[in-house]
Formats: sequence, structure tokens, C-alpha cells
Amino acid sequence: MAVTMAPSSNETEKQRWDRNFADLLQELRVAQTGVQILFAFLLTLPFSSGFPKATDFQKDVYMVALMSAAFATALIISPVAFHRALFRQGRKPELVRYSHRMATSGLACMLVSMVSSVLLITDYVLHARWAVILTVVAAGWFLTFWAILPITHRNWADDDDKDGYVLDDAPVGVSSGTGADRDA
Repeated sequence: MAVTMAPSSNETEKQRWDRNFADLLQELRVAQTGVQILFAFLLTLPFSSGFPKATDFQKDVYMVALMSAAFATALIISPVAFHRALFRQGRKPELVRYSHRMATSGLACMLVSMVSSVLLITDYVLHARWAVILTVVAAGWFLTFWAILPITHRNWADDDDKDGYVLDDAPVGVSSGTGADRDA
């Protein structure tokens, strides 16, 4: 989770949902840039001079990378479209919950696209054995930082930092990792 200033104890429910959505949008800006750059690269690849030399396997991997990048792009941008559809309807909790799911799914698709892209390029440049080894290492790297560490550290015992920062959006004095914020 992002490190944010500890919310005031008199934060209203509406303010908390607004803050949660703003935090989510900030996180998505980072992911959106990465997936758009990857997607743009993948869109231009078939038009490069070396692409006709690609094997059928490489073309199949390319299609997995391309389609998962397209799906990731749609999912990561979708909270904005969802927000437009629900604008001023007082449905921020629903918006935050569904946007969280869309963002998580988008990151999963982005992971598939990144790993597929690594496999595509390494298989094109190196021997197949090295391509598989490097792709497994890359997949492990992504999974470590995008899934394993966040999941295993969801309930850190000392969430409050000495500087007054909180590692999630639980109000000061409330145990983190429980309650409604877990779904937001």
C-alpha cells in the first residue's frame, strides 16, 4: 500500500472514500504509463524488419503479450470511465471497490504481458533454454514485488511509523488490515 499521512480521526466516511479513490488514481497513473509504453512497442513490432523472421512460437507469444497488454490497458483505464458513468451519484464506495478490482486485474494482465514480452525477446535473441530461464527469473521478480511481498506484509505489526505515517488508510488507533478498508 502507499504510504500516506495518517488521516485525521474526524475524517468523514465520504472523505475517506474520496481519499481512497484519489490514492487509487495516483497509483494507476504509474501503471498506465508503463502499460501504454509496452502496448505501443508491441503494436509497432510486426512492422519492424525482423518480425517476419519470428518463429510460429514467437508469434504466438507475441499475441499473448499484445492481447494481455490490451486487456491491461482497458482495465487500468476503466476506473476513469467508471467514475464518469457514476459521477455525482453518491456511489463512491462502489466505485472504489470495483476500481480496486479493475486495477488488480489490470496489473495481473500487465504481469502476463511483461513476462510474455520478456519471453518473446529472449527467445528471439538467445537459445530457447536461456530464454526460458530468464523468463522464469523475470516472472519470479515481478511476482515477488507485485504479489508475494504485498500479500505477506498486509498485516505488519508496526504499521505506525515514528514520523506519523501509516502504511495503509486505517484511521489512527485502528488496527490496519481489517474492516471495510481491506476491500477498498
